[in-house]
Amino acid sequence: MTNEDILKALSNVQEPDLGKDLVTLNMVKDIAIDGNNVSFTVVLTTPACPLKDMIMNACVNAVKLLVNKEAVVKVNFTSNTSSNRQDGKTILKGVKNIIAVVSGKGGVGKSTISANLALALAQGGAKVGLMDADIYGPSQHIMFGVRGERPMMKDDGDKGLIVPIEKFGIKMMSIGLLIDEKQAVVWRGPMVSTAIRQFVSDVDWGELDYLVIDMPPGTGDIHLTIVQTVPVTGVIVVTTPQTVALADAKKGIAMFGQAQLKVPVIGLVENMSFFTPAELPGNKYYIFGKDGGKNLAEEFDIPFLGQIPIVQSIREGGDIGIPAMVGDDAITQKAFMDFAANAVRGIAMRNANLAPTQIVEVVA
Repeated sequence: MTNEDILKALSNVQEPDLGKDLVTLNMVKDIAIDGNNVSFTVVLTTPACPLKDMIMNACVNAVKLLVNKEAVVKVNFTSNTSSNRQDGKTILKGVKNIIAVVSGKGGVGKSTISANLALALAQGGAKVGLMDADIYGPSQHIMFGVRGERPMMKDDGDKGLIVPIEKFGIKMMSIGLLIDEKQAVVWRGPMVSTAIRQFVSDVDWGELDYLVIDMPPGTGDIHLTIVQTVPVTGVIVVTTPQTVALADAKKGIAMFGQAQLKVPVIGLVENMSFFTPAELPGNKYYIFGKDGGKNLAEEFDIPFLGQIPIVQSIREGGDIGIPAMVGDDAITQKAFMDFAANAVRGIAMRNANLAPTQIVEVVA
């Protein structure tokens, strides 16, 4: 066996999402051969790659079938999270992907989706940050159980930086950490936009594979400020199955698809899809309708990322500061992990196949 033999065999193994072989994609490193023993490293596009086992089995089979049926094949994995930023990186320079989680209306569970997406990505091995950009209705500090805490400051040359709170393995920042909860945020648009910019430029986010931004509901000032301030890799749209929510979700999809923004939609996730009582785990009750989000994704030809059920433990966990992904409900955690896996695949495909990520210049 030679290195060339191994590379030739692995050139028959396709990366399932990117549609090219591992060798063409330069994903094979460090081939070592000792008799019948062969080992090599496959560099994944994300540490949270959901297709790791599939790729490993395909590699082992390729070597055995095409090189040496007696080979003992060891496939190691490492990752270099893909990024397609070409914006000069003057802001958030250590962040590879910026994902905005949006919804057309409030009450669809966008903050719950954002929190558990961030946690699922982190549990997959990625470095993750979570920015709560819902200035008027912040909730991430409650969901993460850090109410009343205040972030530290650090010196960075001639200016101070806010150090985000670290909890459950991710970095989190919310306006709820900076103001008195009893006080309403009564700010005009320009003040909100300034606060958002400070959350980007005055917070020490460091090196991240993914920065998840929990956006406010609707389509307004904050959304424009975000896409004009940072290079957003793509958006994830949250909806519930009922007609009213779907009508508003369409507006969110349309906003980011219009010519002057052109921010890719990674996909749509349907929250509160069905209710399954704990005592009847085989039953599904479609309280708000069935497959509304799935049908909407098909209508707009965008990926459908998954369905999250209505489960009492999700609400309880958010209220007491223990999100579902760090709780003990295996069924709910699987739903979030499946959703996060689909999101990760969508981000990798976006980086491979679409135009470079840039800061949007909106012409009034």
